[in-house]
Amino acid sequence: MLWTKTHIPTLREDPADAEIISHKLLVRAGYIRKLTAGIYNYLPLMQRTLHRVENIVRQEMNVAGAIEITMPVLHPAELWQKTGRWDTVGKEQMRMRDRHQHDMVLGGTHEEVVTWIARGEVRSYRQLPLNLYQIQVKFRDEIRPRFGLMRGREFTMKDAYSFDVDEAGLKIAYRKMAEAYFKIFRRCGFDVKMVESDVGAMGGFAAHEFMVPVETAGGEETILSCSRCDYAANIEKAISVPLTIPKTDEEPRTKELVFTPGMKTIEEVTSFLKQPAEKLVKTMIYLADAKPVAVLIRGDRTINETKLKNHLRCLELEMADPSTIMRLTGAQVGFTGPIGLDNVPIIADPEIKSMVNFVVGANKDDSHIINVNLDDFRIDEYVELRRAEAGEVCPRCGTGHLEAYSGIEVGNLFMLGTKYSEALGAYFVDKDGQERPFVMGSYGIGITRTAQAAVEAFHDDKGIIWPKAIAPYDLHIIPLNMENDQHKQIAFSVMEKLENAGYSVILDDRNERPGVKFNDADLIGMPVRIAIGDKGLKEGIVEIVRRKDLSVEKVPIDNTAEKAIEIFKEL
Repeated sequence: MLWTKTHIPTLREDPADAEIISHKLLVRAGYIRKLTAGIYNYLPLMQRTLHRVENIVRQEMNVAGAIEITMPVLHPAELWQKTGRWDTVGKEQMRMRDRHQHDMVLGGTHEEVVTWIARGEVRSYRQLPLNLYQIQVKFRDEIRPRFGLMRGREFTMKDAYSFDVDEAGLKIAYRKMAEAYFKIFRRCGFDVKMVESDVGAMGGFAAHEFMVPVETAGGEETILSCSRCDYAANIEKAISVPLTIPKTDEEPRTKELVFTPGMKTIEEVTSFLKQPAEKLVKTMIYLADAKPVAVLIRGDRTINETKLKNHLRCLELEMADPSTIMRLTGAQVGFTGPIGLDNVPIIADPEIKSMVNFVVGANKDDSHIINVNLDDFRIDEYVELRRAEAGEVCPRCGTGHLEAYSGIEVGNLFMLGTKYSEALGAYFVDKDGQERPFVMGSYGIGITRTAQAAVEAFHDDKGIIWPKAIAPYDLHIIPLNMENDQHKQIAFSVMEKLENAGYSVILDDRNERPGVKFNDADLIGMPVRIAIGDKGLKEGIVEIVRRKDLSVEKVPIDNTAEKAIEIFKEL
């Protein structure tokens, strides 16, 4: 492909609205352009990369025994109402009505539709196991779309769904999909980690995510893994086993109101009162489906809001706004406490049970109460709500400690069980002639997310460094002077040999300065480039550059194509 015959609109400056490096590079390198918040156009280079990711996914899905289909984007609301997700998915679900005033859903996932297919088409256990998949555009109305394709509203996804006769069959299907995912992501150039995750609105009884570890700000999730065993979970799912705290023999004292002018944060209060954070109890007011609830946790801990939301079984969970806090407590944000908080249910983390003479907000501006003990206020229930943190003991082996790293989710697996089949009346007849619900699994891969994750994981200060399996082109040829017939002749000859050998090539045939061409080559990130210039030709050589480390190899002109292929294969 000639540069002038495609469209690669590179930019010199970072886009103002891009926060992470992969988003900046994809815009600057001419891969994507934003249409509106969370919705992007995929330009020619991006389209080629997405096709390559899709092809890898398709090949491995087929090898694993999954069968490709295509399901509608628009779903009747009735299916989602029957499974209960019409009420539980929340505002991410885009809803509309057709001209007949029928409620419809713009599909962000297809469990309901694929179950509807199985209900009508699969009647006997002899037709099982079955795994159906598609590669399709999805839409989820993210409240805060950000990071380019990483957290967009419209995206391309591979979603697969397995149907089995029992849980043992589901576990086999689940393992096959996990093995296929490792193959897919390794082919894409990643060293992925499979970690436990929360089932969320998807439902079911077990779930895992495939994470790409990154050291940049693009790591949207924190992963905790054991230093000794294979335990790994995202921070929403990780089980907290705090380090043992020595038992105190401190005697309870009489509580006392103290003046803490303007001291609202944990850091401010601990500094002012000269108390460690573990001697404070934070009282956080949440709105669970608009109903207030107070949550108590030690001052040096963080609430795991996923655990809280799951416990409360609410659709929406958010921090109460300042006016609500003032109405419930009579004080500004920062001075909330449990004493006298009679109009709100109170949930406490079990760690509170062992605390003595601690500090709480006084429900009065500029005031806290010291020497507070459990008999000074009401607790309705204890629920383990703290977020696991690095350094804690591994909940699996009990000997290792949790280590934290950042990652990008590129795939997920869910054991759904019979949640959808029972709700939609999807049954098969078993070998004994009895009707039983399908036992299901769901398996997703973000195609667009995988492409951007590669950029986040593989780049330098000059631009993108594509893994060779998903690069838009395998090789990039740069004749430095297109007005020089020798440059052109060699460039086109090498391109022809490479393409005849089955490799994809982009040839920069622009009449641009060498510096512009080299900068653009570094920016767009093809694995291998071939530079043809006057200085080399005088010596009978061309330069072959590996994008990964920008190492240069000088080779004879007549051996250019063969050597370029050899270098590409070694990557």
